Amino acid sequence: MTSRNDELFARAQRSIPGGVNSPVRAFRAVGGTPPFMARAFGAHVWDADGRRYIDYVGSWGPMLAGHTHPAVVEAVQAAAASALSFGAPTEAEVALAEAIRRLVPSMELVRLVSSGTEATMTAMRLARGATGRDLIVKFDGCYHGHADGLLVKAGSGALTFGNPSSAGVPAQTAATTLVLDYNDTGQLERAFAERGAEIAGVIVEPVAGNMNLVLPRPGFLETLRALCSAHGAVLIFDEVMTGFRVALGGAQARFGIRPDLTTLGKVIGGGLPLAAVGGARAIMENLAPLGPVYQAGTLSGNPVAVAAGLATLKLVEAPGFVERVERTARLLVEGLAAEAGAAGVAFSAQSIGSMFGLYFRERVPENLAEVMQCDRARFNHFFHAMLERGVYLAPSAFEAGFVSGAHGEAEIAATLAAARAAFRSL
Repeated sequence: MTSRNDELFARAQRSIPGGVNSPVRAFRAVGGTPPFMARAFGAHVWDADGRRYIDYVGSWGPMLAGHTHPAVVEAVQAAAASALSFGAPTEAEVALAEAIRRLVPSMELVRLVSSGTEATMTAMRLARGATGRDLIVKFDGCYHGHADGLLVKAGSGALTFGNPSSAGVPAQTAATTLVLDYNDTGQLERAFAERGAEIAGVIVEPVAGNMNLVLPRPGFLETLRALCSAHGAVLIFDEVMTGFRVALGGAQARFGIRPDLTTLGKVIGGGLPLAAVGGARAIMENLAPLGPVYQAGTLSGNPVAVAAGLATLKLVEAPGFVERVERTARLLVEGLAAEAGAAGVAFSAQSIGSMFGLYFRERVPENLAEVMQCDRARFNHFFHAMLERGVYLAPSAFEAGFVSGAHGEAEIAATLAAARAAFRSL
C-alpha cells in the first residue's frame, strides 16, 4: 500500500523541481522517499503517515527552544493579529536589534534581513564597499548561502581563485573569491602575504556546520583575526548556524574573537524567515541610507518573524538554558560513540554547544578532505535504520545535527536504544 509520504512526493515532483524547495530535503544523498512533515511539538515531528520521530534536524537549526513552544506561538499569534507586514519601522524590530547588540557586543549596529543568504551577501558587499577592494576569502566546505560569489569551490592550486560550484555562476564572479582550506593556518598566512592588499574580507563559519561539524583548530581563528587586522581586511563571522547555539553570544563569545561583521539567522527568527548582519559602527555606517552600500527588503524586520525571534531569545537567555542543552548534546554523542564501539563500528562524534557531528571514521575530521574520508555508505544505512526506529537525523553525511531545549533524558535514551540496533545492523 502506497504511503501518504510516497503520494505527496510523487505529486510534489510534478510541480516543484525535484519535489522540494531546498535540495537536501529530496533525500538524494541517502536515497528513499523523504517524510513530508505534518506537525511538530517539542523534540518531535510527525509525518504525513502519522509516524512520530525524535527530531535532530530542528528545521536545520532554528528550533533551539523546541518546536512550537507555547511562548513563541503566543507571541506570533499576537503579532499576526495586529499585522502581517507593514513595510515600515516598528518598535519590535528596534527591541530585537537592541537584544542582539546586548548578546553579541561586536554588533554595534544591526540590519535585519529575511534570510542567511541575504545577510552574508550584504556582509560581503559591505566589506568591499568599506575597503574599496574586491577579493573575498572563503574556506572549502563552509557554506554561506547561495549568492553567486559564495557558490565557489577550491581551484586546482592552494592559492588559485575559486571555480563556480553551481551552473549559472559566471567565472568572472568566482574569480573574486579565493578559496582556502579550513583550519590551514599556514595557507592562510601565505594568502595574505601574496594578496593581502587585494583582500576586502574573509568570511568563515567559526565552527563549520555544513561539511558536518568541524571545530576550529587552536590558533586558527586567532590567526584570522590578526591577519585581517594587519592587512585592513574585514573579518566576517557567519554565525547563522552557531549564533546562540555554540554559546549565548555565539562562537565569537566562546572563542574570545571579535569579528568586524557578523551574520545571524535561524535561532533569531524562532522558525520564521529572519536574519541579520551587524558589526562595527564604522563599517555598518557604509550601509544605505547612511552610506553608499545599498541593501533593501520589503519584508525586512517583518513583525511576525520579529515577534518569534524576541520570544525565542527570551527563552534561550533563561539562566541555565544553554548549559543544559549543551549537556544534553554531550550525552548524546558520548552515548552514540559508546554504542558504536560496542558494535565494533569505526565511528566518532563530537559536540559543541547544542550542535553535534557524527562521522563514520575513527577520528573526528578537521577539514573537508578528512570529512570526505568518512564512510558515506555506512552513514546512509545508519540514517535509514534510525529513521525506521523513529529518529530523524539530517539526511546527509555533510550536515551538523541539533539538540533543543525540549530534548531530555527520555529522548536521549530512546535515541541510544535505536542506535544500538542500528549500529549492530551495519
